Amino acid sequence: MRVLVVEDEEFLAEMIAEGLRRDALAVDVASDGLEALRKLRFGAYDVLVLDRDLPGLHGDDVCRRVVRQGLLTRILMLTASGTVRDRVEGLGLGADDYLTKPFAYDELLARVLALGRRARPALPPVLERAGIVLDTARRQASRDGRHLHLSRKEFAVLEALLRAEGAVLSGEDLIEQVWEEHTSYRTNAVRVALSKLRAKLGEPPVVETVPGAGYRIAS
Repeated sequence: MRVLVVEDEEFLAEMIAEGLRRDALAVDVASDGLEALRKLRFGAYDVLVLDRDLPGLHGDDVCRRVVRQGLLTRILMLTASGTVRDRVEGLGLGADDYLTKPFAYDELLARVLALGRRARPALPPVLERAGIVLDTARRQASRDGRHLHLSRKEFAVLEALLRAEGAVLSGEDLIEQVWEEHTSYRTNAVRVALSKLRAKLGEPPVVETVPGAGYRIAS
């Protein structure tokens, strides 16, 4: 799941971003409305966490443009004002959900995950292939009944490969689905993550490298 956090308070923006990254989400950050629109133009985000009172371009205007452009991105609007009128106005602009500051991180995470599920077609919560069972709801993975202790990034890479159902994913595909903005394939991030994942999956090898194309889970 890809998330764009738009918040002009740098400390709060980084706190939200780091929390979501710890929960295996790919997160980018923008500090004003105009920067948010630029990122939205070039990035496919599942969820937009949008502060309402932004410099450059007000959050209300960002919300209107996202809706007008027909983007599939779901919007969670943040605001310091929690009156009923403000919530109604925010939802009336096209926001999908509304959260008042200050908020509990666990609630924000739950709302982001719920919106992310709505942004995508319904997907099975448990993925199975080649003896691997991945329970995305419980964040658990096993192979042939053996529990796998995966990092969040390894789990996300394995999920992307399993959802491909045997199709080949290039390194660039994995970067786009799992890592944050500006992560380059040349950083070796994908190869390092795959090396660790293969070691934990054990024998026989199940993640295949297709020369010149990418990676897939063997059938």
